[in-house]
Amino acid sequence: MDCFSYRNGELYAEDARVSDIAASAGTPCYVYSQATLEDHYDRLVDAFRPIDPLVCYSVKSCSNLGVLRVLAARGAGMDAVSGGELYRAKAAGVPMSRCVYAGVGKTDREIREAILGGLGLFNCESEEEFENIARIAGELRRETRVALRINPDVDPKTHRYTSTGKKETKFGVDLERARRFFATYGRDPFARLEGLHLHIGSPIYTVDPYREAMTKTAALVDELARDGFAIRSIDLGGGFGADYESAQSPPLREYAEAIIPLAKPLFDRGVRFILEPGRTIVANAGILVLSVLYTKTSGDKRFIICDAGMNALLRPSHYGSFHFIWPVAPGEAMTPARRTLDPKLPGTVAQDVVGPLCETGDFLALDRVLPASIRRGDLLAVFTAGAYGMSMASRYNSSPLPAEVLVSGARAQVVRARESFETLVEHERTPTALDLRRTEVADGASARADAGAIHA
Repeated sequence: MDCFSYRNGELYAEDARVSDIAASAGTPCYVYSQATLEDHYDRLVDAFRPIDPLVCYSVKSCSNLGVLRVLAARGAGMDAVSGGELYRAKAAGVPMSRCVYAGVGKTDREIREAILGGLGLFNCESEEEFENIARIAGELRRETRVALRINPDVDPKTHRYTSTGKKETKFGVDLERARRFFATYGRDPFARLEGLHLHIGSPIYTVDPYREAMTKTAALVDELARDGFAIRSIDLGGGFGADYESAQSPPLREYAEAIIPLAKPLFDRGVRFILEPGRTIVANAGILVLSVLYTKTSGDKRFIICDAGMNALLRPSHYGSFHFIWPVAPGEAMTPARRTLDPKLPGTVAQDVVGPLCETGDFLALDRVLPASIRRGDLLAVFTAGAYGMSMASRYNSSPLPAEVLVSGARAQVVRARESFETLVEHERTPTALDLRRTEVADGASARADAGAIHA
């Protein structure tokens, strides 16, 4: 279910008129539907109920605290890939015991504070990382649980930037190394290596890659058992699709029907399962609302120039991704019936939807069929923008970040204020002298860790 609909020729988010939201919050702005978030989360939980997974929402897909709080209230844990995301999870009221922490570049400070905060599970990506986690856990004299991320060498048939389950990837270890990994590290007294983690890519629109990955994982569990290592948890990752175009993604029950028959025997033996959905929950729960600044024709090409482009939504220029775009108030005659439109629809013409940045690659759609009547001052809605939209937004060309609005019924509230020019330069106003007499950074922590680590 997706709670964005046209009524009498105007777009509504649940029961709130999108043009009213834009008039109040300004553009560009992201608008999220709470009912859609809750419905998609509930459907996923119901689909996988036979293996009763801990559902850890993928914070990277949309990290707004308002969104995190909605899902936390539903019972979700959180999947984080940085200290900053763990900090957000904690700020949203999620217990650290219901969080998993992945990522290839965890700093010493992030590891230490995650252990002290009672993190539920580290998803470990390499031998050196495990050695570091074990060293820090030993120094703290605190046990922590660790899962090894494995690459089952499965082709998820998705964009090469988001294909993460092949053997040659920066994430995790291949299956041949996994048994050696357990033999070397599987009996550490503080870093308890007792789980497996896999995340093969995103978005994945067929169930076969999951079936193949789960088959290989189940075989590895049996091999490790013969070597004396009991697997207590399996994190199946996420990557389930979303409907960028009409009915593009299989229903969640189809993913579940492919995975559960292979997972249930392990569940019956006491293995706990974890899921890390992001896109499938939040993508269709969000739209990006833009204002048309100008239209122009150059040669045979017509351009619609908007007040944001790849700075607000990077996916089209970075991944070549499709997002359905349509006016917020097209009138009854041009109300879309579906998200893939007939290129011969009367009153339409192929146009490029572009942003204001000084990059030829700053576009949201190329040669897209849109109403020929679009003019300066019109509002456009970019659909299925909830995932990897605001979380990948940038300030390129010193563009202030958009506002974010959360809608529940007829009620809309700003859950992230629009940046102003003043807040854009706030961190640069007062230079601070560095003490160059220091020759090293404590614990090897980076500036990113200092800024984003958990404060237990």
